[in-house]
Amino acid sequence: MALRPIYRLHEPVSEAVAVELASYDPLVQQLLYNRSIIDRETAERFLNPDYEQHLHDPFLLTDMDRAVERILVALAEGEHILIYSDYDCDGIPGGVVLHDFLTALGHARFTNYIPHRHEEGYGFNAASVDQFVAKGVSLIVTVDCGITDHEAVAAAQAAGIDVIVTDHHEPGATLPGAYAVVNPKRDGSYPFPGLCGTGVAYKLAQAVLARGRERGVVSLTEGKEKWWLDMVGVATIADMVPLQDENRVLAHYGLTVLRKSRRPGLQQLLRAAGARQSVLTEDDVGFTIGPRINAASRMDTPEDAFHLLRTTDEVEAGTYVSHLEKLNNERKGVVAAMTREAKKKLLQHETLPSVIVLGNPSWRPSLVGLVAGSLAEEFSRPAFVWGRDGQGVLKGSCRSGSGVSVVTLMEATPDSFRTFGGHHASGGFSVADDAIHTLSDDLARAQETLVTTTDTGSEECVDADLSLADITPALLRSLRSLAPYGVGNPKPLFRFHDVIPENVAVFGKAKNHTKLTFALPGRAIEAIAFFKTPDQFVSTLETGTPLTLIAHVEESFFMGRMQTRLRIVDVV
Repeated sequence: MALRPIYRLHEPVSEAVAVELASYDPLVQQLLYNRSIIDRETAERFLNPDYEQHLHDPFLLTDMDRAVERILVALAEGEHILIYSDYDCDGIPGGVVLHDFLTALGHARFTNYIPHRHEEGYGFNAASVDQFVAKGVSLIVTVDCGITDHEAVAAAQAAGIDVIVTDHHEPGATLPGAYAVVNPKRDGSYPFPGLCGTGVAYKLAQAVLARGRERGVVSLTEGKEKWWLDMVGVATIADMVPLQDENRVLAHYGLTVLRKSRRPGLQQLLRAAGARQSVLTEDDVGFTIGPRINAASRMDTPEDAFHLLRTTDEVEAGTYVSHLEKLNNERKGVVAAMTREAKKKLLQHETLPSVIVLGNPSWRPSLVGLVAGSLAEEFSRPAFVWGRDGQGVLKGSCRSGSGVSVVTLMEATPDSFRTFGGHHASGGFSVADDAIHTLSDDLARAQETLVTTTDTGSEECVDADLSLADITPALLRSLRSLAPYGVGNPKPLFRFHDVIPENVAVFGKAKNHTKLTFALPGRAIEAIAFFKTPDQFVSTLETGTPLTLIAHVEESFFMGRMQTRLRIVDVV
């Protein structure tokens, strides 16, 4: 079993900070303080993101100037441009952004290319270069990939195709020999390294538009590019990059545009999932849009998700929505079976390893990341899960369930892997057949040198103590002011002491979710926990028995109405 967290209340706002943040209500003051926001200027910037003032100059990115000049030449001379994007919920929206960008500029000679996850694998693939040469491509722009693809970049450049790499993953010791390499993590020159791949692609489009308008060679109406922020918002939220600094601005305005987006594919996808577009939240992106985009590459071809997002045709959109809905349902069933098998294997261990490593040659590498995420979250430790791809290579995904970066872990054991990459919370890798047998021990030794663990469990901070009566419209307004929530800005966590459920029930087709109902004067409040039944908590939950809840307060659009409820994190 995983070690249970120890919950402690965050220290109260200091007197000096309370004075500095006096214009905000006490709960907002506390939540800002808990996020290390202690002055009025930073608080205003956080609570009121401004598109015009709070985005950084794209030309601060190294090689941006060089990339822009090359694209302007390609536009002027009618060159065949190829957009090569990754196959996930970051790369695909980024490909849509550049598709819409080139379409808006009236440049007809371009192609979007997305590699097949199972047959080609992650990244810019050298084997694909010959077909691009045959098509007359003279410029490739990568999205969310390319930073470590030296061979493919070299092959393209040698064939006379210039390559502009736009990526956000960690660079290696050397950069690929591309015409330009645009990556906020490249050399520390950019003020904020946390952009997602689509964010970098959007900065490229911004820069080309700025330079093109300055020279009078681009006539696109000022501000029209803001409509592409729906895709930037999807990727920024779904790719789990930190929602701080520039990303907070992009996520905030991304959600604003998503609520008004005219894309028929998005509109129909949300209707099919029972989500209301006008009140869309980051949870809808993370749990409704993102999984369906990813389902395309995990279960079939990634172009299905791309076409759903880029099409302007209602009928075509409906066809893709139906297909993705079917794929997503299939994906859920397969992942559930894999996760059950994984947990069964873990039960065979006398003690749970500090780093979980497991797999099955019959598992799809496209799905193992979902299993790794589930295991890392449940057992609060890194999880490395692998399967075998279409070329017979053992490939996997890893997720960090603790403070240790999975990239740091892999860098500490480089001889264990054929390839690896990613960022702090997640990554991918491939392993030689003979090395898979020692991978668990290698990573466990690396973990020991990187972190000291104890038997007391991790410590979690509770933002504030609340009573159920505190859940009012005013409290909801305060919580909305800090949204969107995500990495770097977690949902506020509250403790509710000695609350007594009027009813304890299970729900869902498999009866594997818990619902508690609490009675208040004139109303009732529900608290829910997904994939956990009342007997799976530290103490079995029973009607009429007092308990202390650790929970989020959330608003959810369900069954045609907005509902305020608690999302149970733990019972102590």
